[in-house]
Amino acid sequence: MTHQDTHDGHRPGTTIRILLADDHALVRRGVRLILDREPDLEVVAEAGDGAEAIAMARTQDVDLAVLDIAMPRLTGLQAARELTALRPGLRILMLTMHDNEQYLFQALKAGAGGYVLKSVADRDLVAACRAAMRDEPFLYPGAVTALIRNYLDRVRHGEEAPEQLLTPREEEVLKLVAEGHSSKEIAELLFISVKTVQRHRENLLHKLGLRDRLELTRYAIRAGLVEP
Repeated sequence: MTHQDTHDGHRPGTTIRILLADDHALVRRGVRLILDREPDLEVVAEAGDGAEAIAMARTQDVDLAVLDIAMPRLTGLQAARELTALRPGLRILMLTMHDNEQYLFQALKAGAGGYVLKSVADRDLVAACRAAMRDEPFLYPGAVTALIRNYLDRVRHGEEAPEQLLTPREEEVLKLVAEGHSSKEIAELLFISVKTVQRHRENLLHKLGLRDRLELTRYAIRAGLVEP
């Protein structure tokens, strides 16, 4: 999918129509000033809470929703979940006072494409809006650190990605199988017996739920072990 033909029909060069939701009128005014200064950004609707934001998204033609996380009636997180279901093409950014990892993960789960701190909104918000419209995630530097730390914690606790189901030796065998080597060649390359190679092949097929060498090769390409 090119930037020229995104799934909700937004084209570069046209104005990005924004729905802004925050329960503080003063914050809305400040954010609106930041956005309306830009020729390609226009706030076309304002809401004071999450429920109002959803009602407006139903009737207004908007490309992007900028939602405060903490709002009365429906929080920005709850509104983001609803809006994602209601308008799949709508991009969503969360605006928050809190450099809070828990909120960050909830926002990403709720369908938000970016997470902007109010304290640096004048620096980050415009870039975040444009990134959202390109379907690129926008996170402040501390959020990137949090995501990496969270990933490393999951790895340490054994919740790694499916590729990590394989032992290093199985991974070596998989790569060589995918490259077209016979069991005898693999045995010679890895200094193990042909019987051991065949056992590794069987384990690979069983672990990955695959049927044959062709499927193993496809898997190895997806896992980045061999060039397509």
